[in-house]
Amino acid sequence: MSHSTVPRGRAQASTQAKDGAAPSAEESGAESVTSAKSGSGRPRWLGRLGWLSGRFGRSGKGKGDGLSGKVSLGIRLRRDRTLVLMTVPAILLILVFNYIPVLGNIVAFQDYDPYLSDNGFVAMLQSPWVGFEQFDRVFADSEFWHAVQNTFVLFFLQLVLFFPIPILLALLINSVLRPRVRAMAQAIMYLPHFFSWVLVVTVFQQIFGGAGVIAQTLADHGHTGFDLMTDPESFKYLVTLQSVWKDAGWGIIVFLAALSSVSNDLYEAAAMDGANRWRRMWHITLPALRPVIALLLVLRVGDALTVGFEQLLLQRQAVGPDASEVLDTYVWWNGIRNQDFSYAAAAGLIKGIVGLTLVLVANKVAHLMGEQGVYKK
Repeated sequence: MSHSTVPRGRAQASTQAKDGAAPSAEESGAESVTSAKSGSGRPRWLGRLGWLSGRFGRSGKGKGDGLSGKVSLGIRLRRDRTLVLMTVPAILLILVFNYIPVLGNIVAFQDYDPYLSDNGFVAMLQSPWVGFEQFDRVFADSEFWHAVQNTFVLFFLQLVLFFPIPILLALLINSVLRPRVRAMAQAIMYLPHFFSWVLVVTVFQQIFGGAGVIAQTLADHGHTGFDLMTDPESFKYLVTLQSVWKDAGWGIIVFLAALSSVSNDLYEAAAMDGANRWRRMWHITLPALRPVIALLLVLRVGDALTVGFEQLLLQRQAVGPDASEVLDTYVWWNGIRNQDFSYAAAAGLIKGIVGLTLVLVANKVAHLMGEQGVYKK
């Protein structure tokens, strides 16, 4: 009778391992760790998170899914209630001053008479309906088309002469190395933004008017007849110059914020490759500004029919309505001064529809150029 030299316990463990009946100690430990995570191979805490999300999701309107990241509306509102409360005042302002007045466009389809009742809403309900009669009057009015022509002329001038200037000034300030000089230049440039249009027109009157500095200097040297503020031919350029002086510095802030996100490593790598300052600006700086430029251009096109109501109204008497009449002043003159509210509402509604169409078209062009625009596709 022979005896094996292999111990009995080891022989059984070896036989079981060969037959696949029981794992080794290391395999048993690995299985215990895996089973501690979950039966499907994911950690136990992830399974609990999914269970809690699903449980709380069922208590709301929708079901939560811990794996897909979906959370019910009730949970999101409770989680972000502080942020929601912070946005309530802004939402109320938009609702009161932007959306509720839209209901007043109903008077464009009426012969509105505010004297039918002491309450304006009751007078609006009691005014007779005339359909599209007010729109027919607007389209048949030659003064309306003259205001449209002046509006688009001023828009194209400001788009060509005014829109690029904040970009150029931002590039210029960004190239200044000394922070103190940069901050001082930026403060001087955007300070006029806080001036009212009354002050801006007064300053230009003191410089370019008939009794201004330039006219007095020319008179001292034997020249007379200089008065840019009352010249209808040059009025559109004067208005553009006023807009540049007042608002160009404020537009620098947006482009400087975009430039601050550009990494200095890109400029250093381009300089090591031999790119000069113009090459770095063309291939690094301008591509970084392109999304912001596209967004502001879309917004500017959508605002094409609003070229400055207060600015033009203040100078209307000096140059006459032929040179200064735009859609905003046309609507104000007919609606407020002449009290033809239905006619002015029809003209304003046309302006709003055209502006919305321009925004949609410009945003589509931005999408075709590969930019996001106002909203994504």
